[in-house]
Order: sequence, then C-alpha cells, then structure tokens
Amino acid sequence: MEPSHKKEVGDMYHKILVPLDGSKRAERILPHVEELAKRYKAKVIFMQVVENKAVMAPEGAFINLTEKEFHQAKKAAESHLTAIQGEFRDKNIESRTHVIYGPAVEGIIHIAAQEGVDLIALASHGRGGLSRVFYGSVAAGLLHRVDRPLLIIRSRERE
Repeated sequence: MEPSHKKEVGDMYHKILVPLDGSKRAERILPHVEELAKRYKAKVIFMQVVENKAVMAPEGAFINLTEKEFHQAKKAAESHLTAIQGEFRDKNIESRTHVIYGPAVEGIIHIAAQEGVDLIALASHGRGGLSRVFYGSVAAGLLHRVDRPLLIIRSRERE
C-alpha cells in the first residue's frame, strides 16, 4: 500500500509566513492569521523586507537611501515586528520575526523555503500611491512564483 501524501485537516498548517510592510493596511491579514494559528496550533513567522529603493528627492531626482536611512528602516521594521510578535505571544501563539534586505518577492520566497512554511498570508495593497503599486506587484509576483499555498486578502483604501 502506498503512503498517502494528503495532509489531514488538523495537520494542514504548521508554519505561516506573514510578510508585512509596516502599514496598518497590510496588518489587516493579522486576524485571519490569528484564527488559522489558533485553529491549527501553527507557528507564525512575521517578516519585513527592507529594500534600498530609490526615492524621489524634492527636486525630482531619484536618490538611494543612505546607509544611515537604511539602518533606521531596519530598526523600525524590527521594532514593528517585535510589537506584533508580542501581541501574538499574549494570545499564546508562537512566533518569530525576520527582517531581510533585497527585492520583496525573492526575499519572501527565500524565507518561505528556509523556514519550510505551509502557507504565506498577506494583504494586497499595503500602502497607497507608488507603494500600493509596488505592494500589489508583490502579491502578483508571489502568485506566479511561489510553490506553496498563498492566502491573499484585499485591503481596500476605504476599509
């Protein structure tokens, strides 16, 4: 008799990866993740990608973040994820955090593989303006390239 490769329902999710971008809109995925983590007794891995993106200067030129600004962005991301991790700890949900550098889609795929996650959960359109276009492209990029289940909720501007 061949072994079954189907997962039992109670065995579905052991680790859930939650990419965040520091915005409240991106955090709209958190109640969904909380429910899944409690239901399946899953560990949650919060992550944020810090990119050295070019930003538009007032005079219209594009400049890269300085090393100091990059370090500040990393510290802010770590602080933000630690606060969310504390909220989940208070609800008896095991979690940990990652702050990484580089392109978002590649970073998320890398951490998903490294951690062996069973699900990636995120809200699309985490921010407005150019960031909204960027974050939407992260969801689309994951949809086309990820090799594991993906939960995407739409986070609308007027919600």
